[in-house]
Amino acid sequence: MPTYDAIVLGAGAIGSAALSALARRGARVLGIERFGPAHDRGSSHGRTRMIRQAYFEHPDYVPLVLRSYELWRELEARRGEQLFFESGLLEIGPADGAVVPGVIRSASEHKLEVEEVNAAEVSRRWPGFRVPAGMTGVYEPRAGYLRVEACVRAQLTDATATGAELHTEETVVDCQATAGEITVVTDRGRYATKKLVITAGAWASDWLRELNIAFQVRRKPQFWFATNSPNYRADAHTPAFLYETPGGVFYGFPEIDTGEIKVSEHSGGQVVADPLTVNRAVDPADQRRVGDFIAACLPGVSQRMTHHAVCMYTMSPDEHFVVDRHPADQRIAFVAGLSGHGFKFAPVLGEALADLTLEGRSDLPIGFLNCQRATLRTGIREGEAPAEP
Repeated sequence: MPTYDAIVLGAGAIGSAALSALARRGARVLGIERFGPAHDRGSSHGRTRMIRQAYFEHPDYVPLVLRSYELWRELEARRGEQLFFESGLLEIGPADGAVVPGVIRSASEHKLEVEEVNAAEVSRRWPGFRVPAGMTGVYEPRAGYLRVEACVRAQLTDATATGAELHTEETVVDCQATAGEITVVTDRGRYATKKLVITAGAWASDWLRELNIAFQVRRKPQFWFATNSPNYRADAHTPAFLYETPGGVFYGFPEIDTGEIKVSEHSGGQVVADPLTVNRAVDPADQRRVGDFIAACLPGVSQRMTHHAVCMYTMSPDEHFVVDRHPADQRIAFVAGLSGHGFKFAPVLGEALADLTLEGRSDLPIGFLNCQRATLRTGIREGEAPAEP
């Protein structure tokens, strides 16, 4: 039976980053992925993901995302490929909402470059956007987007080029822990390991039941709509955007692929009972909600849908990440419950998992994301930091 220093379960955004980080530190590591590389069955697909520094969810994330910026650039340099595009980010919402005050708070606390912009300024600088009455905005020039599938492929290539072993189209069916080792059983074979890393995304609950954390998987549709307006083109300095509205939180990206723009809803989402059987068809109610937002705020975008995809958010009760070693077996490290805002953190979370796996601790500021925090039981929501136990 092959034996490894570490086995990573799941090779999506976080798993591929962990695989790369472990391999680059000299560990003999195996990654096991039930689907193909950079697949579209989980949470890490759909062409683009947002990256931003002035984190409205809570300022405690900012040091982690700043480190992630460094690591994305290092990955780009190693792979010779641009993954991060600094388009800027325009965020719109009520002055007393969650987004705009949260951005200003994080920017102030961490001395980040952010501009406050009113409706008239938005109209002048970015004529493709409307600001609803009673709302204001903030612009973050250092924000932008990541090419999501390219990022996962780059991390996997980085891992295997440094000695990692990757098994795809292989399903883990059991993990058996003894005092001496952990045995991972798949539909193809058995593997022994000293340490186990769980990055299973929407399937995290299957492997972390003992934690009694009520993870909830939500179906998240992504839409692309036709546009003939130059006001949304990436080469015209159009930013990514996020709106906090009474009808929900909506986001999108500049026109990257000719003639279409991605617009989706961040809030809401149908609960998924089984990630393997999530409904991937177009739901007219989902499309209508996004279409209503477009009609109100993006006057140059049509209602003609050109493309559609479905991914999943795995929500923790307080909507903050869970990053820790398993309290019942310290040989197991995991990341779960990224709650729809985790992709940008992939390389730093991979680094944290390598720390926890090889050193048993990390100097990265991840303590507020531990699995024993009180808010995983009380369900405190966005805008509040998870409390230490």
